[in-house]
Amino acid sequence: MLLCNCLPSAVLFLSCCLPTLISNVVAFNSDDVNQSSQKFGQTEAQNQIILDVGEIVFVIQSQSNSFHKKRAEDLKENILKQAAVSSKKLPEVLLIDELEPSQSAWTIFPAIPYFADSYGRNSSWIFFCEEETTINLSKLLMTLQKFQKSKNWFLGKALHDEESTIIHHYAFTENPSVFKYPDFAAGWALSMPLVKRLYDVLRRDPPSSDFTIDLKHEIALYIWKKLDGQELTHVKQFCSSTSSKAAECATTFNSGLPVCGSPVQKEDIFVAIKTCKKFHKDRIPVVKKTWERQAVHYEYYSDYADNTIPTTDLRIPNVERGHCGKTFAILERFMKLYFERTTWLIIVDDDTLISLPRLQKLLSCYNPHEAVFLGERYGYGLQAGGYNYITGGGGMVFSREAVRKLMNSKCQCYSNDAPDDMVLGMCFSSLGITPTHSPLFHQARPADYAKDYLAHQIPVSFHKHWNIDPIKVYYKWLAQDEEKQQHRQRNMKHEL
Repeated sequence: MLLCNCLPSAVLFLSCCLPTLISNVVAFNSDDVNQSSQKFGQTEAQNQIILDVGEIVFVIQSQSNSFHKKRAEDLKENILKQAAVSSKKLPEVLLIDELEPSQSAWTIFPAIPYFADSYGRNSSWIFFCEEETTINLSKLLMTLQKFQKSKNWFLGKALHDEESTIIHHYAFTENPSVFKYPDFAAGWALSMPLVKRLYDVLRRDPPSSDFTIDLKHEIALYIWKKLDGQELTHVKQFCSSTSSKAAECATTFNSGLPVCGSPVQKEDIFVAIKTCKKFHKDRIPVVKKTWERQAVHYEYYSDYADNTIPTTDLRIPNVERGHCGKTFAILERFMKLYFERTTWLIIVDDDTLISLPRLQKLLSCYNPHEAVFLGERYGYGLQAGGYNYITGGGGMVFSREAVRKLMNSKCQCYSNDAPDDMVLGMCFSSLGITPTHSPLFHQARPADYAKDYLAHQIPVSFHKHWNIDPIKVYYKWLAQDEEKQQHRQRNMKHEL
């Protein structure tokens, strides 16, 4: 992590008729979750208990930004319309950004007491989903019906690591694939008995880490550690891809890149690349061979003026970590030279790999007249009233309005080597501006993420060059089709 410029650092309307559930529930099929039926004890069919849609509490991982808010509200309306076809008792559908505490409810654990106290008596399941998750309510009911609601269940589409990874703190180093965690895109569920048990444990032994980095893994790990090895049960009907067998899927995921109109013009984006003298010769050439040509307005900011690149010396001494002084100098320079000329600012590291054409499409969904601070969200100290921030390595995107409010606030670094992304998180939190999360930005390399997780993404960025060929990674994961073709042609000429 001690790099020159690196910091530690989501509706398709579906209307379907909900068939009446028959009394004789289909017996549990052990193939659905890869466990024998003996492990489940009595099935719901044996208990003669029918699950009603009103027993499910839906929790949508919503955000306060206007674009994301609309998508979450559309999904809520869709769920309620489906439920109204067959049930007089509609389910509760909650938007996570409207729960308290507002800064940390997205991390789920702070909301567990509310779920247990408010819904513990009359509800059987808490079902979590993303704003892009599409739910077939009939199939979801039939899927949950297979699990005895009086037991402890943690259900989801299972992901696993191929190798130990920094974003998971190198957990299960000897065999990372042994540990399973849920793909949030497919939806995941906790039975109410497990919610109540989790509530009891959280009161006695809250999560000890100050950082929230990869929530899905951290939730699964806490449950496994603190609830006597309670494992995630894989449910094949929870799907994260429309390429899955549609007849089986209770959920699917809209994995296309959000496009809300014409892409933002490249002339409306200013790109600031943070670097330092010792990385001029190995990192800058990668940028120039990959994504630099996509940018119109860009500058390299360093501690040394090199006309061959060229770089701009900000007169900020280089430090081994943090780089807060450099970042705020970039923000000041943007205000003076580019504020009136461009609409968006993105700050990246010299070892960030990014697709600016994809970013242009994504930004079409955001209003630059709102204070937008966009990227991959992390949390710090959220169990004790902390704050959220956008992790720097994957790229930090600012609307012009966000930069204006930030710089007018006079919020500053407490030292040149303070972590710039975290300081920015504190500053925006003090202004009441909530960072906007996009899972398409990545603080780490493709190898650091589960293959099935990346399979339903069109990524915007990755970060770090170590133990990879960054140019190959760029052309595999981020390049446009025409770029790939040109790259192949150049390689063929070189070989000849």
